Amino acid sequence: MTAKYLVTGATGQFGQAVLRHLVETYEVAPADIIAASRKPDALADWAAKGVNVRAVNFDDAASMETAFVGVERVLIISTDSLDRPGHRLTQHRAAIKAAEQAGVRHVLYTSMPEPENSPLLFAPDHEGTEAALKASGLPAWTVLRNNWYFENLFMSAGSVLSSGHWYSAAGQGRIAHIARDDLARAAAAALIAKEDGKKTYTLTGSKSYSHKDMAQLLAKVSGRDVTVIDVPLEGLVQGMIGAGLPEPLARVFASIDTMVGVGGLSRITTDFKTLTGVEPQSFETWLDGQSSAFRAMAS
Repeated sequence: MTAKYLVTGATGQFGQAVLRHLVETYEVAPADIIAASRKPDALADWAAKGVNVRAVNFDDAASMETAFVGVERVLIISTDSLDRPGHRLTQHRAAIKAAEQAGVRHVLYTSMPEPENSPLLFAPDHEGTEAALKASGLPAWTVLRNNWYFENLFMSAGSVLSSGHWYSAAGQGRIAHIARDDLARAAAAALIAKEDGKKTYTLTGSKSYSHKDMAQLLAKVSGRDVTVIDVPLEGLVQGMIGAGLPEPLARVFASIDTMVGVGGLSRITTDFKTLTGVEPQSFETWLDGQSSAFRAMAS
């Protein structure tokens, strides 16, 4: 069987959104889509709609080679293996090699903005994966450098709204973040694009925000005053550890503030509109849509 498009990580929130945009937004025939995951049984709803389902385990190269056979274009969604340094890069390199061996024509990969020399501790995973794509024998590839999700705010909003304090080591740095659903829409658009080639897109929102800007907007929708408290990086790390986060992950998450502080997420592009033909959702609009969740956290 030949299918045009394969999406890895299809059981995750991002993968699910990509599938939805393929079928609903871009009206791709379900038979032209393969949803791939290490948990294929969890894709039964998509299978019932006519989407093909295949098992893919990024730690099993043979499973990827088998799943990629007969596929024209593969979207590799970066894995979530953040607790084992270098493991994710090994997984991605194996996926690219498997795609080559299976005869895939075009591989797309979800990366991050400006991974080169970034202070973000997992940036080398993305930088190395991009390098592996460029060094591969693939006829075509696309790098989707995704800025931070609006939804990442939920990771800290609970403690911020309960205490009224946002501890930040980002200084005056700004972030041009974007809704996860918009990034999924852009990935779906890139996956079905007619042209081939070797391209890199940096996908951002249309405006950038400092942590103080974000805190003011969060306070407005939640009804809870939020004060940003500037702290040194090590203080942020120790605070996360004190809240129960393992030190390796605390250092990874704290390095996000360092990246924001040096401007690594501040660049604004029009690449999202280039791919989709529409403007990205604004942060203010997204916050309004999530206001009930934030008010519940603040109560």
